[in-house]
Amino acid sequence: MAEQRTPETTSATVRPAGHADVRAMIDLQVAVAGEGAWIGRELPLDLDERAAAFTAAIDDPDRLSLVAELHGTIVGQLGLDNDGMGHAGLGMFVAADARGRGVGSVLLADALTWARAHPAIHKVTLQHWPHNAAAHALYRRHGFQTEGYLHRHWRRRNGELWDAVVMGLLVGT
Repeated sequence: MAEQRTPETTSATVRPAGHADVRAMIDLQVAVAGEGAWIGRELPLDLDERAAAFTAAIDDPDRLSLVAELHGTIVGQLGLDNDGMGHAGLGMFVAADARGRGVGSVLLADALTWARAHPAIHKVTLQHWPHNAAAHALYRRHGFQTEGYLHRHWRRRNGELWDAVVMGLLVGT
């Protein structure tokens, strides 16, 4: 089930998400959730809730919402949610046809630059599924360390209980 691709150089452009991007961000999340393998959200998504959540992230100066574009199409989204206690939780998804092309890496690099520029944030944290070897390798390349393993932690809609790998990266003191 692990997705293995040889990394390619990307020509993706990363920028802060704007209100005009919300629909494309939702469409991308629906597509990735529909794969049922890479992110925690599952179909059907509450589209109104997703629009409100993406809009709130865009409007909040203590949160980061980035999009990656290839040839004018949004192919990746990354969010950092500052919890106010020094931790920023990271969530990211990339379109299936853009994976393995460096999109996640450029999103992550920009997000870490943002986190390091915010003295209130000292750590970025994330969780990913153990079968997602590509994500694990990406996070390791950017300095994240495995900090734990959650056994049978996330209940999927079909009743399965999935494990999660917990990773973190100190970005400040």
